Amino acid sequence: MQVFFSQEGSKLWARVRGEVDLKSADALRRELEASLDHARPRILCLDFGGVTFIDSTGLGVILGRYRRLAREGGKMVIYHPQPQVRRLLEISGLARLVEIYPPEGEGCKAYGD
Repeated sequence: MQVFFSQEGSKLWARVRGEVDLKSADALRRELEASLDHARPRILCLDFGGVTFIDSTGLGVILGRYRRLAREGGKMVIYHPQPQVRRLLEISGLARLVEIYPPEGEGCKAYGD
């Protein structure tokens, strides 16, 4: 699993690649937390276009960052999840909490700066 970060105004983009599972979830959590601490974004945009698999530990990482952002008055958007990842986000109920945009959607771009 790899994560690439960039900041655009009040948005922090995290482009995640690979599998988010028991083996990699803790590293993802640490990287997201460090970047959130540093950048203090209003919106966290998770680009999941390169995520090929996610399990319950990965879903827990997403839920934890969602809760943190909600407490701080921010929000999270998931952009471009693969069909199998989107299905797990829907089954788990995360899709009711976090906006999910397909590849052709505007995603975080819709929020301006």
